[in-house]
Amino acid sequence: MIEFMKATLKQISISLASIAVFIAVCGCQPQPTLQTTAAMPNWYIREYSGLVGITNSPGGNLWFTEFNGAGKITLLPEIHVNFYHVPNIDASPSGITAGPDGDIWFTEREGNKIGKVSSATGIITTYAIPSAKAGVCGITAGPDGNIWFTEYNTSKIGKISTAGQIMEYRVANAKARPNTITAGDDGNLWFSEEGANKIGKISPTTGLITEYSTPTTLTITSGITAGPDGTIWFTEPSGNKIGKISLSSYVITEYNIPTLDAVIDGITAGSDGKLWFTEYNGNKIGSISSITGSIVEYAVPTKNSAPHDIVSGPDGNLWFTEVNGEKIGRISPSDGVITEDIHG
Repeated sequence: MIEFMKATLKQISISLASIAVFIAVCGCQPQPTLQTTAAMPNWYIREYSGLVGITNSPGGNLWFTEFNGAGKITLLPEIHVNFYHVPNIDASPSGITAGPDGDIWFTEREGNKIGKVSSATGIITTYAIPSAKAGVCGITAGPDGNIWFTEYNTSKIGKISTAGQIMEYRVANAKARPNTITAGDDGNLWFSEEGANKIGKISPTTGLITEYSTPTTLTITSGITAGPDGTIWFTEPSGNKIGKISLSSYVITEYNIPTLDAVIDGITAGSDGKLWFTEYNGNKIGSISSITGSIVEYAVPTKNSAPHDIVSGPDGNLWFTEVNGEKIGRISPSDGVITEDIHG
């Protein structure tokens, strides 16, 4: 993964050190393990936690992944954090999503497993990926009741049932390197391809995969989300652009980011009808209008914080992880004020 990024970055003059860190952070039987659940003081994240993914859950909480487990942020009556540890300290949890069963599902990039945290008991169950060293990365709940995920190293898309049964589907290009994945309004799963400058979709009923090339060549597609306008939006960290693809015509439109070499990363739809994204290298949070394409950027208070993933929270704010800042921040969509609530 790192080698591919370095080769590309020589052509586009983006900081190798910044991107290397940026990339490092993307039919089986269950193995249930009861983990230690540690309730932490308000606004506390352990030092060197390695914060990566973040999502919300139907219960009104936020969940995130860190270097050896997952965490839950309770917002009411006050901010409170609980941690849930995976058995393997080198598992490197990455993507995270709420499942249709009410549990929280996540990927183990180095552990080569899919994990879930019981929202009722805190017990973590893990499921081994059939393909060795798959590099599981992004994860999302599908419209078919399964949880879908990407395999970066093997260029496959996988799905796992809530009972733990796994199926894999191979992307045509062996170097596609699928990264993040989201459910579209058309009933398909859409994913980014870091290695092929394409956006892909897979039918949950047939497993058929279709790919669409981005107008910008030699680019890298990373974050992806369904927009409020019925399109799929995605980030291009190397092209320094935000893209969207129509679900009817499949035409891709791209928008340039004002900040040079910003390394656009995560993206999500906000409660205000805009798309919100992180700038890993630019150290900013940005918004883009789904109607006009106008972009506004907001500086993160902590210098070199490396904002990574972002999600719309149950309180209407946008919540994001900081890889280097070791914090979880939030930004108000109404006034752009950033608060870094949870930190070491």
